[in-house]
Amino acid sequence: MDSVIEVQRQTHEEIERFERALYTLLSRNASTHESRLQSEHRAAQVLDRISSRVVALNNIYADKNAREQEINALSAPSNQLNDLEEFYSRLSKIREHHSKYPDSVAGGFELELASLLEEPSQDDEDYEDEDPISLLFSGEEAYGKYLDLYANHTAYNNLKNIGKRPGYLQYLDLFLEAQNGPVHRELSEETRFSKNYETYIKALHTYLLSFTRRTQPLGDVAIQQQEAAAEFEKLWEAGELSDWKEENGNGKKAAMNGSTNGSGIWCSACQKHYSKQTVYDAHLTSKKHVKASVKQAQGSADSASTNPNGLASTPSTSSNVSSLKIRLHNSALHTHLVTSLLIPLAGTLNDTKSNVERRFSLTAREREQELLDQAKPKNAAGSTAQNGKTGDGEEGEEEEEEEERIYNPLKLPLGWDGKPIPYWLYKLHGLGVEYRCEICSDFVYMGRKNFDRHFQESRHAFGMRALGLPNTKHFHEITKIEDALALAEKLKQEGKHEVFEQETMEELEDDEGNVYNRKTYEDLKKQGII
Repeated sequence: MDSVIEVQRQTHEEIERFERALYTLLSRNASTHESRLQSEHRAAQVLDRISSRVVALNNIYADKNAREQEINALSAPSNQLNDLEEFYSRLSKIREHHSKYPDSVAGGFELELASLLEEPSQDDEDYEDEDPISLLFSGEEAYGKYLDLYANHTAYNNLKNIGKRPGYLQYLDLFLEAQNGPVHRELSEETRFSKNYETYIKALHTYLLSFTRRTQPLGDVAIQQQEAAAEFEKLWEAGELSDWKEENGNGKKAAMNGSTNGSGIWCSACQKHYSKQTVYDAHLTSKKHVKASVKQAQGSADSASTNPNGLASTPSTSSNVSSLKIRLHNSALHTHLVTSLLIPLAGTLNDTKSNVERRFSLTAREREQELLDQAKPKNAAGSTAQNGKTGDGEEGEEEEEEEERIYNPLKLPLGWDGKPIPYWLYKLHGLGVEYRCEICSDFVYMGRKNFDRHFQESRHAFGMRALGLPNTKHFHEITKIEDALALAEKLKQEGKHEVFEQETMEELEDDEGNVYNRKTYEDLKKQGII
């Protein structure tokens, strides 16, 4: 166990060094949007590490008993002859630890700090593949420059009773209008009180909150959302929300009890809403309604109260009213939160609308050329004139390099021709599905085919050998260490221990360097795999 005082000292030092690293990151001159976003994300990581260490340090200072015991252990009494006994005992423990773990890496904190301060080189061809920030955004979002609201636009058009369904540009205009009031105030009460609207507005809030966190990692988005939620609760309790007042829902509640109003009639027996009186009157003579009415009357024979339709009131009516209140509250809350998120995103919304309009005006050839231009911005800047040479040969080489660069925003695997495979083939083979193997040190394999193949590769064989287990067919599909050890114990109990030892001792290696036991090697050789 480390000394409490030493842990405190080390934690103080790490906090100070993290603060210097934070200053270094924020003082860098970010010339592009990508570099600025990368610096902010790294600064956010540094802040998280500082916060965790501050919490740990505070807990250590709060534990006074541990500090007192540590000081008493270090302070030898005056009548003790050997006052360095505690020092030598701790020194022996340290030597024992380093002799037991001679390969332990020293300076782990320095490596962590260096990885945070390392500035990626944009001249590298694999820069986009190694950039973890680019994986946070879709191709439509363009590294956080624009919003990707196509899925939300489709969900909005699937809502009922919204009138004329807007296009994508008109849908963006609805959010720009939210700067002057609540979003989607153009919808009718019947639409906003529906379950589909609640689902839609929750999904919209989730996306906008995620986008804000990804593009503003240093912002206090959580605190802003808490303040907006507290403000909403005050307005809700005071009844100052004009679009969500209780009296606005009375018409809906009355319709649930069977009375008519502008929004239609609710039949409590059939649990269905009718928009017109004539349709409601026509369904009263149907077999389905008569059967539902008899069932409802039998279930509430002891109740004396009736609603305006002449049907006995049931507990389901009160439950429907309570569920309506909860739905109204959730819909109103998320609408208020979405409005609070859209206000600071006004500039991004305008940029998104301008980008969509520009892309709509391009032809198919111009769009293809734009994609090619986006794929070659990094090598085109400083390669035209190196050492003052601008010959025709160099220009030809540059053109060839630009033609060889392939636009691959979805990070699809390359085929035999060096180009990304079709997206349908990518989905067919399930290359987007992750399979994690704990035996291979939590390595992730993309696609079922790669996952099945890895059981015969050297990485998995090395992990099994480290566990002292043979890489036989019995352990196929086993990816967790606990399951592998349990299966090995079960096989030993079943009398297969001799087979274990025989297959473990003799190992063979193929031409590619993969290591197999004899039985697996012979099976793969018969199948023609190796």
